[in-house]
Amino acid sequence: MNNATDKNSGKKSPARASVYVSPGGIEVWSVRSDVAPLIALSFMMEGGSTQDPEGKEGVTQMMARLLDEGAGPYSSDQFQEELASRAIEMSFSVGYDSFSGSLKTLASNADKAFELLRLALLEPHFEETSIERVKAQTIAGLRYQQNDPGFMSSRALTSEAFPGHAYGRPVSGTVESNTAITRADIIEAHARVVSKAQLKVAVVGAFDEAQLGRLLDHAFAELPAANRLISVSPITIMNRGKRIIRELDVPQSVVRFGYEGLAWTDPDFTASFILNHIYGGGSFTSRLFQEVREKRGLAYSVGTSLSNYRQTAVSWGYTATKNERVSECLDVIVEEMKRLKAEGPSANELQQAKDYLTGSYALGFDTSTKIAYQLVQIAFEGLGIDYLDRRNALVNTVSLEDINRVSERIFGDCKLLVAIAGKPEGL
Repeated sequence: MNNATDKNSGKKSPARASVYVSPGGIEVWSVRSDVAPLIALSFMMEGGSTQDPEGKEGVTQMMARLLDEGAGPYSSDQFQEELASRAIEMSFSVGYDSFSGSLKTLASNADKAFELLRLALLEPHFEETSIERVKAQTIAGLRYQQNDPGFMSSRALTSEAFPGHAYGRPVSGTVESNTAITRADIIEAHARVVSKAQLKVAVVGAFDEAQLGRLLDHAFAELPAANRLISVSPITIMNRGKRIIRELDVPQSVVRFGYEGLAWTDPDFTASFILNHIYGGGSFTSRLFQEVREKRGLAYSVGTSLSNYRQTAVSWGYTATKNERVSECLDVIVEEMKRLKAEGPSANELQQAKDYLTGSYALGFDTSTKIAYQLVQIAFEGLGIDYLDRRNALVNTVSLEDINRVSERIFGDCKLLVAIAGKPEGL
């Protein structure tokens, strides 16, 4: 892999990627690496669970899970044997806005690996026996999760954050919606999502340009040129200031909370990223970790993260504490938000956050699979292939004034949407 020095930080940037367009018109971000005789591929297509029809939530995810359950001339067992006998790793997944896949293979098995990928995407069987088995597995998992406090609180939070919207519905669906899914629904989901339209591909490994073009065209060139996506309307997080309780007889309540976020393409996103690190995203160094766990012993774990979707952006938080201390824990979380908004971070806090975020960035690129995934994610978000070179410089240019401005946008009135699963006292 070619590593380049970041001119602005003096540190190594994770990878030097180049853009290549195959003879069949498939664009790929690629990194050539002969360190190991491997090829890793990641791809993303527009359209995830937001494309599920009402009452059939989970159908896109079920479609993705069935792609390697028999395709082309191979039955389900035969397809898995073809993968296993050559140590080929293939998987497919669904998010709110994306259908994605990954492939890892020895370079010597690349032709067969890309042929199996082509078959999975173009000629899946969707046999009734496989559908019933995958459906039964999904429903069993959902039933098990119905008594899991983490699952319950997360489900309550998203449904209240985006009521009546596709983002408020679960990616995996419900027991009822999965039960209602038919083979025709799965075929329709496949036709709706799987296409070359807005396809993003990243490949890392031991290949030459001619081989790469041939492999890409074999896997993707025959896909339909257009998708049939359902439009999704923009939305912002709703019901801030509301607390939802899902009663569950457990000694410890699980808490999820949400507030405003910024999209990756927002000019203030990098400042919001650093602000999140200082507030709750910095693991052992964050304000919440210090105030909630270290000083008061209210919880073992507490933190926040950012989520970006095509039509919204949100900040999520999590913790778990004894039922009798939930109210106190929430008070500390809100008060620390208010304090950070009013006073801002110290210059030392800001510098420590920058040092960590720039220094640790390369850790997400320590394998071919991670590099391919990161590249395709950057492409999917429309950040540009030079983002890897620009990213640390963007972090280093954020000022205290930027942080204070962004805290006004994100924290606002410091009201949280809170969902609790357990038996909290005093709420």
